[in-house]
Amino acid sequence: MITAGIDVGSTATKAVIFDGTIRSMAIIPTGWNPKETGRTVFLEALNNAGLQERDVDTVVGTGYGRVSLSFIDKKVTEITCHAKGARFLFPQTRTVIDIGGQDSKVIAVAEDGSVADFIMNDKCAAGTGRFLQVMTGILDISLDELGQMASGSKPVSINSMCTVFAESEIIGLLAQGVTKEAISSGIVQTIANKMISLTSKISCLEEITFSGGVANNPEICVILSSSFGAKFNIANQPQIVGALGAAIVGFENYRERGNKDAIRNVM
Repeated sequence: MITAGIDVGSTATKAVIFDGTIRSMAIIPTGWNPKETGRTVFLEALNNAGLQERDVDTVVGTGYGRVSLSFIDKKVTEITCHAKGARFLFPQTRTVIDIGGQDSKVIAVAEDGSVADFIMNDKCAAGTGRFLQVMTGILDISLDELGQMASGSKPVSINSMCTVFAESEIIGLLAQGVTKEAISSGIVQTIANKMISLTSKISCLEEITFSGGVANNPEICVILSSSFGAKFNIANQPQIVGALGAAIVGFENYRERGNKDAIRNVM
C-alpha cells in the first residue's frame, strides 16, 4: 500500500510518499499557482521514490491550497494532519506548535493521538514566518543570520505584535543606534511571546513537537524552547509534518476500507 500526502502552504508546498514509512519527500516554493505547484511537488516526490502515479493507492491534500488540487482523493484539515504527522515522528507528542508562512497554530493532542483542542493565529502576521520575513528585510539579513545574531544577545523590548507597527518600531530602534543583535533577539522573543500567548488559551502538555519552516533554524528553536521551559521535538525536515500526516490519513483510510471489503467477502 502506497499513499501520498500533499500540503499546499502559503510559502512552501510539500509532498510525502508513504508506505508505512516515509518513502520519499519533496519541498518547493508555492508561488502564485498552488494547483500547478501541488501537481509538480507530487511528481517530484514520486520521482524521488522511483514510482509512477499509478503506483499510488490514494492521495490526500491538506493546507490552505488543498481546495485547488483536482487530482487528489481526499481533503483533510492541516490541524488533523499536523497531529498525525507529529505523532508518527514523535509518538509521545501531546502538543504541536507550527509556525507557517501566514499563520501559526498550537494543537493539543489527546492520549490516543486525536486532536483534543487547537488554536490558530490566522488573522494577522504576528508570530508567523511572514512576520520574520518582514523583520529580516528591515535588518537586511537572512533568517539564518537572525538566529545567529539573536543567540546569546540580550533582547531589546519590541512592544508591538503587529507587523506594521513592529516594522516602524524597529526602524526607530536602528535610528537610535540599537544593535542588530539586540533587535534580532527582541524579534525572536516577540515570536516566543506570541506562541506562549496562544498556548495559554488551550491545555498543552509535554512532549512538544515544533514544525514549520521556522523550525529549520536551530538558534531560533533554542530560544523558543528556552522561553517555553520545555524541550522541543524537531524533525530533520520539520516542514513535511503536515504532508506526512495527510499521507498517514490516506494510509489508514485505505487500510480500513480494505479490511471492510475483506470482511464483506468472507460474509
